[in-house]
Amino acid sequence: MNAKLEKALKRLKCILPLQERQAECSRQIRELHQHVLRSFVTQGRILTREEMAQRISNLEDAINVLRESELMVFSEEGMPVGAYPFTIEVREHKVRINSHQVYAMCALDALANSPMFGMHAHIVSRCRITGDPVNIQQSGKTIENPNEAGDVHLGIVWGAEETDACCANSLCMEMMYLRDSNIARQWLEADLENREIFTLPEAVEFASEFFIPLTR
Repeated sequence: MNAKLEKALKRLKCILPLQERQAECSRQIRELHQHVLRSFVTQGRILTREEMAQRISNLEDAINVLRESELMVFSEEGMPVGAYPFTIEVREHKVRINSHQVYAMCALDALANSPMFGMHAHIVSRCRITGDPVNIQQSGKTIENPNEAGDVHLGIVWGAEETDACCANSLCMEMMYLRDSNIARQWLEADLENREIFTLPEAVEFASEFFIPLTR
């Protein structure tokens, strides 16, 4: 991993320290979180509260821990709606994995699905600037359709972080695909202080390093 990626990874971990927070959980809650993550690729959806209750001795305590640590995202009614990198909310980043279509919280998260579970994934999204389609076939860290995927870049608006909003509804909303290097550079130059871009291989490495530890 190059210095640029190391710096970005450290920055994201400071904003959203998922690995650290998961490690602080009890073994039972940590395993529950991992079951929730796997449910997206085994069932194509998040576990229900009832299904979660079957795996934990005190569901409400577990939910409080998972919500406060932001390992999971819940609706105002207390229903589970997401666990990074997945969400049941309809978002612009669709991922086909293990015959299920799921949604990713953001463009970076979508690239984590295949490396996390060792399964082929097909990402369908769009360039945030031009609206052009983005199609990425992925097997682990390998892009299987480099010609079709082209010169897609990942863009992050670091300044989108909000201290009073969960990352799913702030920074995640400003992690996007950009059609090619020219579009990416133009986008970057409009706000050099708050924006950063990554090539597709860099983005895959970034996503893998951030998310794979959550499954171990």
